[in-house]
Amino acid sequence: MQESGRLVYFNGKFIPESQAKISIYDSALMFGDMVFEMTRSFNQKQFKLKEHIERLLVGVKIFRIPLNYSANQIEDACYKTLEVNKEFFSEDDEHRLMIDVSRGLLGIYQGIGGLHKGPNLIIADFPLKWTVSSMSKLFDTGINAVVTSQRAIPAHLMDPKIKNRSRVFYLMANIEVSQYEGQNNWALLLDPDGFVAEGTGDNFFIVKDKKVITPEGRNILRGISRNYVIEELCPQLGYEVIEKNIEIYDVYNADEAFMTGTPFCMLPVTSLNGLPISDKKVGPIFKSLITQWGTNTDTNIIKQIQNWGDLTTHNINAPTPYKFK
Repeated sequence: MQESGRLVYFNGKFIPESQAKISIYDSALMFGDMVFEMTRSFNQKQFKLKEHIERLLVGVKIFRIPLNYSANQIEDACYKTLEVNKEFFSEDDEHRLMIDVSRGLLGIYQGIGGLHKGPNLIIADFPLKWTVSSMSKLFDTGINAVVTSQRAIPAHLMDPKIKNRSRVFYLMANIEVSQYEGQNNWALLLDPDGFVAEGTGDNFFIVKDKKVITPEGRNILRGISRNYVIEELCPQLGYEVIEKNIEIYDVYNADEAFMTGTPFCMLPVTSLNGLPISDKKVGPIFKSLITQWGTNTDTNIIKQIQNWGDLTTHNINAPTPYKFK
């Protein structure tokens, strides 16, 4: 296969995508010691990039990674990455940035020649449709959320509000759900107290009596999309938002449910463990929220993703985060 032509920002330089590699001695490989963010664009303009970078730098601070970049410098590097890659994107593409920060080489490997010393800042730009094209049908059918035996890791053990690459517990939940019969199954994790926490890379909401309800921000990643729904969309439309503990019973008894996440924005959840939520149809509040999101960004979000269809962008026999041999 030919190289994509895309370039990756790698510690201040642009290198071909195929050459963007960290050492086998990097702390990220040894410990999953990496913080990251993944963004999206609307009409090729980045959405909430500053908020993503702010969250990234909180993780860098807490992990004590000595990264000598300010928020403005990272933002500038992101825009430079978009600029050098724009010729490789068609007009209907959206840009998905992946921003990774690793600690770099552990001390005992510092003496190996030819390896970068110190933290790594890596910014890649690739088409959003790779991530979301397989989700296009879910806007009509909805997701079947499956409660897994794998629990969310509570904040007192490892704070999930730090977006990091130590995500094996997400993977174990996905492996479990991949064995579940039927289609459109997504994991829903409980916290150690049995309350609903989050999905494996998405936040969860229910609707009851026209109130939008979501788990407290304790044992979850506080998503950028979650915050947008809570702080901007719901106030725009006059919906009351409640953050509280949610039990599985509450989900079965809900009028609607949905997930939020950066690439797809929002997806309806129409059943839980195979049992319908309300009439198992996509609800009116979900529709009004995603329509308003589209109005705010001048994008028909559902139509855009459905137009991309179910693209085959990878080897179907290769592993994914959701399908396992």
